[in-house]
Amino acid sequence: MTDARTSAATADVPTAAFTLADLADIVATRAKAAPDQSYTAKLMAKRPEAPAKKLGEEAVEVVIAAMAGDRQALTYEAADLIYHLLVVLEAGDVSIADVLAELQRRTAQSGLAEKAQRQR
Repeated sequence: MTDARTSAATADVPTAAFTLADLADIVATRAKAAPDQSYTAKLMAKRPEAPAKKLGEEAVEVVIAAMAGDRQALTYEAADLIYHLLVVLEAGDVSIADVLAELQRRTAQSGLAEKAQRQR
């Protein structure tokens, strides 16, 4: 069952959509390759510093693109940010399923209520 938000959010997504789980699987596979054969493996060989540093750099680039109002750059940099987040999660042995479960838990209440609980 879909609601208006789901329909609007997925209106431009193809039926056989590429998912975060798909990308996480690719990251996990490439992390096991030789560092000279895979950029992901090269980052993982220097974990946690290299993946975390690269994630921070990409986050800054997302902010710059957003503040510039550059939709194309924002899309490109957001893709980089998501990829590098998945590398950091892989390096930390945290699955995307764990992150999505946490997001689902948080959406059971308003963001303000959830933040208030964390401050206790």
